[in-house]
Amino acid sequence: MEEPGESALPSLSATGWALLGMLSYEKELSGYDIRKWIHWSMRFFYGSPAFSQIYAELKKLEALGLLTSRVDGGGARNRRLYKITESGLTAVARWARETPVEPPSLKHPAILRITLGHLSDPAALKAMLREHLAYVDEMQRDAEKEVRSADADPAWAYAKIALNWSERYYRAERQLTLQLIEDLEDAEARFPAVGDGGKVPWPDPAYWYEIERKADAEED
Repeated sequence: MEEPGESALPSLSATGWALLGMLSYEKELSGYDIRKWIHWSMRFFYGSPAFSQIYAELKKLEALGLLTSRVDGGGARNRRLYKITESGLTAVARWARETPVEPPSLKHPAILRITLGHLSDPAALKAMLREHLAYVDEMQRDAEKEVRSADADPAWAYAKIALNWSERYYRAERQLTLQLIEDLEDAEARFPAVGDGGKVPWPDPAYWYEIERKADAEED
């Protein structure tokens, strides 16, 4: 028989746990409040879910008994407020303390374009990277601003630590992007020439496996 409090954690998406975390300060918040907080504190490293996703997750959390909600006000100005329950607070605290951190999932569209560079050309790839660089610069500036905002209240100390990490991340991403542009310029002269039909010749799969065997042999 399971001891009280030791039952399995509910199966929630990462967004669901994030929403419970937002409510773990035990204040009543509207869906709009939660969305604003997530956009302020989490968009730099986890994304910013749409309102529709937030409300769908809140409905699921309420059905599981992890939070409650009530309608505040009347008429067109009413709003639904959400508050974490004791079981919700216990669950999210256990999740934060005990659940192993899964490996980060990196999906980098710019690097995917580089990998498929045989379908493009160096000039187009460098132009794409400059656009990416403008995005990175904007995110770094925003993170710096939010770090300053987090100084307003000691209760935001942990959020500030995450925001500091975010600013450093985008600063490093800027340097990596500049290096990519340099790499493209340095390697441009060595790119395979376009063959008949306007395509870069692609090695036969048997050649891939030959190279793999040689690499494995070098490690033995």
